[in-house]
Formats: sequence, C-alpha cells, structure tokens
Amino acid sequence: MGQPTLDTPHGQPSLPPPLGGAFLLAAAKPDDVSTPEEFSSETREIAAAVREFVRREVLPRMDDLEHGDHALLVRLLKACGDQGFYGIEAPEAYGGLDLSKTAATLASEQLAPAGGFAVAFGAHSSIGMLPLVYFGSDGLKDKYLARLVSGDLIGAYCLSEPGSGSDAQAAKTRAVLSPDGSSYTLTGTKMWISNGGFADLFTVFCQVVTPDGPKFSAFLVERAFKGVSSGREEAKMGIKMSSTTQLILDDAVVPAENLLGEVGQGAKIAFNILNIGRYKLGAGGVGGSKQVLGLAARYAKDRVAFGRPIAEFGLIQEKLGEMLARIFAAESATYRVTGLIDALAGAATDAQGKLKAIEEYQVEASIIKVLGSEVLAYCTDEAVQVHGGYGFSAEYPVERAYRDARINRIFEGTNEINRLLIPGTLLKRALKGQLPLLAAAQRLQAELLEPGFDDDEDDAPLAAEARVISGLKKAALLIAGQAALKFGSKLEAEQEMLARIADIIIQAFAAESALERARKLAGRPMAEVATAATRLFVHQAAESAFHWGREALEALLEGDDYSTSLGALRRFTRHGPVNPVALRRTLAHAALEADGYPFGF
Repeated sequence: MGQPTLDTPHGQPSLPPPLGGAFLLAAAKPDDVSTPEEFSSETREIAAAVREFVRREVLPRMDDLEHGDHALLVRLLKACGDQGFYGIEAPEAYGGLDLSKTAATLASEQLAPAGGFAVAFGAHSSIGMLPLVYFGSDGLKDKYLARLVSGDLIGAYCLSEPGSGSDAQAAKTRAVLSPDGSSYTLTGTKMWISNGGFADLFTVFCQVVTPDGPKFSAFLVERAFKGVSSGREEAKMGIKMSSTTQLILDDAVVPAENLLGEVGQGAKIAFNILNIGRYKLGAGGVGGSKQVLGLAARYAKDRVAFGRPIAEFGLIQEKLGEMLARIFAAESATYRVTGLIDALAGAATDAQGKLKAIEEYQVEASIIKVLGSEVLAYCTDEAVQVHGGYGFSAEYPVERAYRDARINRIFEGTNEINRLLIPGTLLKRALKGQLPLLAAAQRLQAELLEPGFDDDEDDAPLAAEARVISGLKKAALLIAGQAALKFGSKLEAEQEMLARIADIIIQAFAAESALERARKLAGRPMAEVATAATRLFVHQAAESAFHWGREALEALLEGDDYSTSLGALRRFTRHGPVNPVALRRTLAHAALEADGYPFGF
C-alpha cells in the first residue's frame, strides 16, 4: 500500500484505499467519499421502515413517554424487535440481517425526532448488543444474542461510575473469581445507565482482581442474578422519556463464562463500542437538526408579524440558511465515514475483521461525534429563536428538542475528550509509522515563505473551495508540527493546543466531505443548493481556522518565528470574495420551499 502525500486538490492522492486519518495528508478521491445520494435500495428501505415506525407509533405517544411511562417505552422497544430493527448489524445466524454500517447509521438518524426513545433504542441495539456481537463467545451468543435481536431481552451498557466519568478505566467496581473458578462476584455501582430501570442484560465493566493487579474487563450480567438491582430514576434536563439509573452490584454472582473476551480486554471492548456509538450519535445529531430546521421553516412561514410572514425577514432567513449549510456538511461527513468503514469491512469474513475496520476510523468517529452534536446544538438553539416566546413553551416540540439535544455533547465521551482524542490518536499513529504526519509537517516548513494560492485558471467545480480545504489541512499540520517541536512528549498535557488542532481538522474533514458531495451533484436538481452550502461552510471554516490557528501560534512562538508562521497560516486560510448574505438567502429559500431540509435520499 502506498504512502499518503500532502497533495494539492489538483493532484490525486496516492493512498488506495484511504487509511484512518489519511484525509489530512491527501485530497479526497471522489470514489472514496460516499454520499446519501448513493445509498442502496436496501439501505433506503430500512430507513423508510424505521422512519414510518417513529411517525406512526412513537411520535403520537411522545407526551406519555415524556412523563415517564416506561411500560409504554418497553412495549415500543419490543415492537422494534418485532419489526427486525435490532438485527441490522447482527449476524444472520442469530436472526439478524448483517447489513452495512451505513444502513445501521441511517436507521439511527431516522430515530432522532423521537428524542429519548432514540436513546433507549441505541442503548439496546448498539452499545448494549454489539459488545456481544464482537466479543462474545459462541456460547454467550447462543444464550443471549437471538433474544436481543428479537427484543425479547433489552440490553444496557454500564461503563461510567459515580467517581469515574471520562476516565472510565479508573472504575472501582471489582470482580473476584471464586475458588473453584466457576463464577465471579461483582461489587460496585455503575452510573448513568440508559435503560437502567428495565434492561434485562447489562454489559458491565469492572476491575478483575488478579495476582498481577486489577485488570479492566467486561461481563454480561443478567438482572435476574442475585445481588443485581437498579437505583432510582435520575431527574434529567432532557431525554426524559428514557430510563437513566444506577446499576447496583451487591456481591452479584456472575458465571465465569459470562466474561466478554478475555480478562484485561475491557478497554478494547469499551472504546471500540464507543467508536460505533460516536458516529451513530453524530448521525442522530444530523437527524435532529433536520427535524428542527423543518419546525423552524414551517413556523416561519405561518407566523405573521408586521403584516407579513417572518420567513420573509432577512434575519430569519439568515438562521435557516446557516442551519442548512451546517447540516449539509455534517450529513456529508457522517456518511463519508460509514462508507469508508463499509469499504474496509467488506472483505472481512468475521466479526473481528469488521471491528478492525471500525477501529481504523476511530479518529473520524470522534470527528462525527463532535460535529454532529454541535451542529445539533446550534440548530436547536436557532430554531427556538425563530419561534420566539413560543419556542420557550412546552406546547411546541422545539422546546423538548432543545432540552434533549444538550446531552449529546456529553455522552459517548464528552466533546472535550473527543477533541483530545483526534490529534492524540493521529500523533500516536504517526509515531508508530502508520501515518507519515511528522514528515508532512516537516515538509510544510519549506512552504512557510512561499507565496499563497493564486486564483489560477482552474475551472473545475468549486476549485477555489478545494484550494481552501487543502490550506486548512496544511494549517492543522503547521500548528501540530510547531506544537510537537515545542512540547515534545508533553504535548498531551497541552489540552488547549490539542483542541485547536482538532477544531481545524474537524472543519477540514467536514468541508471536504461537503465539497465532494456537491461535485457529485453537479448537473442535478439540487446542485445550486449544494454548491451554496459548500461555499458558505468552507468560507466560515477558513475564518474559524485562522482564528484558532492564530491563538495557537501566539501560545507557541515569538518574534520572527511567529510572524513567519502567522503569514503562512494567513495564506493557508485565504479565500476569495464570498457573499455569505446571498448564500444564506439561497439556502433559506430552499429550506422554506421544502418545509425543511431539501436533500432527500
């Protein structure tokens, strides 16, 4: 396999197929960027079935669910099993469909309008069930998996503890092997357990006591086991319809064969499953953002002020247009990632092979988690603002959407943790020789005194935006290289620096994803809207990257070194004239005409 190079957008990258993180070193190949317009008919059918179930069975019951009717919640979860929704990623031998990660992720997106119900669904079908799919023995799969796929059993995932949130491996829950080796006794308390009040089967992470010290491991624990109980329901800001409790293990006796994987594999299990949860959570953010854009657009058309619909006002159109641009970029990035995973997993013949494909793109999973959750935060906030005082009223669904959105920046690893993981993981891969980031950063030093991009004769679609995106990648490498030179092995403690590098990387990945999708849509009905969304997003990404990069350089350098690097950063983030007002108006008109997000699949 060839080594990636820092190509300009005019050249072709030398990495077929791309490795995780390689997007930073090479311009994207169109064939490596999957888009929603390319979904298979099977994927579309699954998504349509989930969307119709939500519309028909869940949305009419939202008020009852919001007020804590967990018996109804369980009935609806079991009905999802009857529909086959839990089998999307499960092996056929256990009643599953064994479909693509794209299909499973798109299904997660369709659940987003259901708020806390979507959380309950994901806690079962994704992080609750997939540890067994990827790490369970044949005996455990025979015992539990078909019943999880059918919805006969409801699952939950138990990682956090009262004293360990982001630092999951600092867990205090203990597991002690019995003298005869037949069972483990688990003691401790797990915190923030989705589905905790009614789940039948828990994936529990704990420290196995061994002669060599504690080893972080995972077990499948039945509610029916002696010593297993749930705490009270948490009083939450949002996702009220989901169940969130502690799981209390009071000398719970668990059969030794219920160990997942091997003793000491807990971190591998936990973080690989979280990678899946992260990109699905990002997709949920996309789905939720589409929902609130629709709510805002329809309200703006109906609400009359000063003698005309507020949809005609420039500041309302500005909000709608900005929402659409961010959703387009986040959606494009999300399904680019699932397409990459599916392409790499396609040759896998077993669960572990597929898991390796997911692990390969852990950086991209963190990008999608941060991007999707923060686009959702922006869109729900602006949708409330479009509604004015009515947005603050519980009579309007945008109020619940606003509360429900807030959790997304916290669970599946806080956005702060994910921002640290993005550059941290890339640097670790570079040090292992898996990704030539350091060489690329060194080559950039030769460019610091070169002139910036010319507005040359390239007439390829969105060529100017492609040059900016290449510059964004160089800006990330510039800051990362300077930071590595200054801090060396202590860079991991410089969290502010790592976060700024991550933010530039996130924007570069999202912008490039939007760009390639817009290029594929050239000549098609939505081409003008896709181009407007891409141009607006790239323009703002460049502005933001310059701001973050300048802050970083001010903390890293002084004197001539600072001036030289700042000049390079300015060139890397340079863009031609853009009219954001006109672009947002174009996008707002498309959203108003479509009563929401105008791109179908």
